[in-house]
Amino acid sequence: MKAIEIAQTDIVTVRGSATVAEAVQLMKDKQVRALIVERRSDDDAYGIVTETDVTYKVVAFGKDPKSMRVYEIMSKPCIVVNPDLCIEYVARLFANTRIHFAPVIKDKLLGTISVSDILEKGDFIDSPRSVVLQDKIQQAIEEARAVCADKGPRSKECAAAWDIVEELQAEAAHQKAERLTKTAFEEYCEEYPDAPEARVYDN
Repeated sequence: MKAIEIAQTDIVTVRGSATVAEAVQLMKDKQVRALIVERRSDDDAYGIVTETDVTYKVVAFGKDPKSMRVYEIMSKPCIVVNPDLCIEYVARLFANTRIHFAPVIKDKLLGTISVSDILEKGDFIDSPRSVVLQDKIQQAIEEARAVCADKGPRSKECAAAWDIVEELQAEAAHQKAERLTKTAFEEYCEEYPDAPEARVYDN
């Protein structure tokens, strides 16, 4: 499932020159926890102002939200999400950057995505990434063995097929934050000691 599939397309924006009080009222009216700050021009970056910004930067210091402007507390440029990004990578991006909300942009503003969207609309319960990856790895191993049986363990086609397997295994290990002890190709090489020679590619 991709980011654009669960993104909110009813985008709520605010001007950077608007007061914080106006932004808060807009959040209440639209029942959102963050607003996208409009660009001043086509080559400008989008910004974002969240309820956390208001709480930490205005309320916590007793400042007057009617006199403060959105541009004083917003984040700009803000972290953006590619609409084609899988939701597990969106979740990882959120975890690594400690954000909860981001605009979905590809050439133009397409929507917004939040932690709540991931939890409410994501398919991670029925199709967890780790399970899907393991299925893909097993399928890729079977395909690699079939290619190598057909083309020979020293063929470039065999080596390329194992590259796909190792890439998938590396992704699975990265997701689990584990170090890969032995790849499927290394196990294959124990059966076919000549296979590594196929991985010496021509420039």
